[in-house]
Amino acid sequence: MRRRLKRQRYFKKKVRKIEMSISPISLAFKKCKEEKRPALLTYTVAGDNTKKKSLEILNAISKHVDICEIGFPHNTPIADGGQIQTSAYRAIKNGIKIKDVFQIVKDFKKSKTPKPVILMGYYNMIYQYGENKFLKKCQQVGVNGLIVVDLPYPENKNFAKKCKKKKITFIQLLSPTTSKNRMKKIVKDSDDMLYYISMLSTTGGKLKVSPKKILENYQKIKKINKKKNCVIGFGITEKTISKLKLADGLVVGSAICKEISKNLAKRQNPVTNVSNMVKRLKNKII
Repeated sequence: MRRRLKRQRYFKKKVRKIEMSISPISLAFKKCKEEKRPALLTYTVAGDNTKKKSLEILNAISKHVDICEIGFPHNTPIADGGQIQTSAYRAIKNGIKIKDVFQIVKDFKKSKTPKPVILMGYYNMIYQYGENKFLKKCQQVGVNGLIVVDLPYPENKNFAKKCKKKKITFIQLLSPTTSKNRMKKIVKDSDDMLYYISMLSTTGGKLKVSPKKILENYQKIKKINKKKNCVIGFGITEKTISKLKLADGLVVGSAICKEISKNLAKRQNPVTNVSNMVKRLKNKII
């Protein structure tokens, strides 16, 4: 009996050690796979429409999501469509700064249901802030991953190595135009998560490609390395999400930003309605 208890304690400690060595992002995907469903990732702009409201939205939706993407508001975005640009404009208009974004993440991580956080932004902001200083701050506040839209492979290799040293997942991007050879190199060098852009468009565009075709392209990535988690983003809404359930994860951003805008226009509190929307999205993939 004593021996069995010792053995059980030993295995529990071993499992705990293994889990501690795995990134929170990978653990989130692992949990979803055990539940036989894709991970739900949401994107919101930090500080939209205020710092307080932005944090309230994160806390409300974290009950239903697996990973939270938080965007740095930017006045000259490359990949962001109209809905996200509108959200970013509101945040900038309200005076949101980089330090405020970090504070939102820090406060969110103190909440009852914190989820892994991926910050999404553009390299010029990181460059101006200073790479090392930026990554140190990310580590301090609890950032788990980074997406840097305008820092492509292989130019991002040095920065990705710096991220790895700080135990921050650097997420590589793939698109329908990525060649087979390039795709192999990116997948090989990538961390534990990849992001597949479903179509040639900015965010929030109407899905121009059939879900069947998107999944065909997606499977080309998975064939290279099945173990690496790959999410699909761009054009995902309540109407399309259930058709892409075979992916490891699905990202919804513009639809959420649109819902925030709609609520603000009607002078309604967006927290409840956005939370209900995310709950509906989750129900469509379980």
